[in-house]
Amino acid sequence: MIISRTPLRVSFCGGGTDIDDFSMSEPKGGRVVSAALSRYVYVTINRRFDDRLRVSYSTMEDVDSLDKIQHDLIREALRLTGIDSGIEITTIADIPGQGTGLGSSSTVTVGLLNAMHAFQGRKVSKEQLAEEACQIEIDTLGAPIGRQDQYAASFGGVNSIRFGENGVKVEPIEVSEGLAKKFSENFTLVFTGLTRSASKVLSEESDDQSDKISRMREIRIHADEAASHIEQENLDSLGAILNKTWLSKREVSSIVTNKQIDDLYERAISSGAIGAKLLGAGNGGFLLVCGNRHLRGILQRDLGESHRMFPLEIDFSGSKIIFGT
Repeated sequence: MIISRTPLRVSFCGGGTDIDDFSMSEPKGGRVVSAALSRYVYVTINRRFDDRLRVSYSTMEDVDSLDKIQHDLIREALRLTGIDSGIEITTIADIPGQGTGLGSSSTVTVGLLNAMHAFQGRKVSKEQLAEEACQIEIDTLGAPIGRQDQYAASFGGVNSIRFGENGVKVEPIEVSEGLAKKFSENFTLVFTGLTRSASKVLSEESDDQSDKISRMREIRIHADEAASHIEQENLDSLGAILNKTWLSKREVSSIVTNKQIDDLYERAISSGAIGAKLLGAGNGGFLLVCGNRHLRGILQRDLGESHRMFPLEIDFSGSKIIFGT
């Protein structure tokens, strides 16, 4: 049996600039600053007695050929790694469901690939895992998404990730034990209670394309600033820039936000937050909130049990095999 563990991610600034249409056409390319989250997707693979394929996720499939698997990511990961029969696959997530804004689809894909390669006795690099995940999601399945999530899930830690004509470059940002503790104390993920399709939000185009490009360039600059703030261990300034990038993001698409999300954002700010932004493509998922170490308690008191929340605790290992026999 093989078990892989792969982290979800939190994107501070730059989301959207990792999409090829933008990063390949801009002289400076795209840039995203993100952190891997110590919340995970687990993939188990075990050999079967017979030649059938059994996959279990939110539903269960038991089929006699690869092409009959309905789960696109599992089917294409099997195809890419050369497995076509005689195994059972299970996926389990700490935060179940898609549309959370935490890059769950890419986390699943990276975790599947890591487990499948290990099942066949291959040890592959983090870069290869991310590249193959992009190949499956973007090239094979045609998802209108960017390339940040695959690399964040594969590499782990806090990273500045650049995108452009020369490919993807991951630049790790050193985070001390003390700074990691401050991230946990000062940053809180608050669930909006809504989920959405990232592909639907990302595929919705602004009527004014020139304005959209202008906003994306602003978001790219925010990523530059975010990387500098983390390197200087200035988390208050990082929190404040969340507001700037959220306001720019709202102008990119008309369906990024809604009244429920806007109300939650305003409640966070009125409770003392330095800054906040919705994670992922928008219109649902988690709100990332920054404030002093007392803010989480205030939010829990003000919001009650209607909005689950937890601290931003960083994963530094990325996708890894935690069990293999």
